[in-house]
Amino acid sequence: MPRRYVQLDVFASRPGAGNPLAVVLDATGLDDAAMQAIARWTRLPETTFVFPAQSGDASYGIRIFSPRREVPFAGHPSVGTAHAVLDAGLATPRDGLLVQDGIAGKLPLKVVGDGAARTVAVRTPRARVEDIASPGGARLRAALAGLPLGALPPVLMDGGRRWWLAELADEAHLRAMQPDWDAIAALAEATDSMGLFVYARSSDPVYYFAVRAFVGAPARFEDAASGAANATLAAWLAERGALPGEPGGFYRVSQGREVGHDAIIELQVDAEGEVWSGGRAVAVVTGNLDWPGA
Repeated sequence: MPRRYVQLDVFASRPGAGNPLAVVLDATGLDDAAMQAIARWTRLPETTFVFPAQSGDASYGIRIFSPRREVPFAGHPSVGTAHAVLDAGLATPRDGLLVQDGIAGKLPLKVVGDGAARTVAVRTPRARVEDIASPGGARLRAALAGLPLGALPPVLMDGGRRWWLAELADEAHLRAMQPDWDAIAALAEATDSMGLFVYARSSDPVYYFAVRAFVGAPARFEDAASGAANATLAAWLAERGALPGEPGGFYRVSQGREVGHDAIIELQVDAEGEVWSGGRAVAVVTGNLDWPGA
C-alpha cells in the first residue's frame, strides 16, 4: 500500500540548511525488519515511523531508526516528525502541546506559531553527569590536542546518548578545528560514547553558542544538527550555573556550517530544570512510499 512519506530539513527554515529526516506517516503494518530496511534505504541520519496513538494522552506513536539500528530518542527526528504530523493533519496540539509515545516514553512537544514560522520543541529525557575530566587528562588529551579550552571542564553527559562535551576558548578556534578522527573514535569506543561535542560562546546577535558534534563510533562523521546533544549541553550549563542570561533560560546555537549546513537550534531550561530542544523545519520532499508491510 502507498504510505505517505516526507523528507524534511530540521532546525532550518530553508532546504539544505538543517539536518535531513525521513518520515513515514502511515507505518501500521511495518515490522521491525521492514522499518530497518527502509531506514537503511533512505541513507539519512534517521528515519521515523508514525503510528496511531495507543492511549488518550498521546498524540501519536513513534519509532526512530538510524541506517544501522533503532534509536530510543533523538532530538531532530522528534522535532521534525512533529512538524510532519501537524502538516499532515494527523494530530492537533492540546494547550499548545503534542505528546509523542516511543521507547523513551511519552514526551511532550511545545508548538508555537503556525505555517513557516512555526517552531516545535521536545522536552528531552533528563541528562546526567557521568564523569568530569581533567582538561589535560589522558582520555581527552589526543582528541583536544592543540585546542585552547574554555572555563568549564570537559564532561561526559548521558541524555540517552553519551557525549563528551568540551568548551573551547572562542568561536574562531571552534570553526577552524580540524578533528583528529582516530583520537575521537578511540575516545568514543573506550568510553561507550558517541564522541566529542565542542562548544564556544559567541557574540553573534542570533546565537549564543557555536557548536560542533563529532561522532566517533560506529561511523565517523560530523553531525549537521543534533537536538539531543545540544540538550545535554543545556543540562550541563544548568548544572554549573552557566546558562546564558536571557530570561527563562532560552538561547540559540549555531551548528553545521563546517559541513555545508546552517542550522539554528533553540534551547530552553524551564523552572523545573527540564530541557526543551527545538526549532523550525521545512518539508523538501512530499509523496508516497510504496513498501510492503508485514
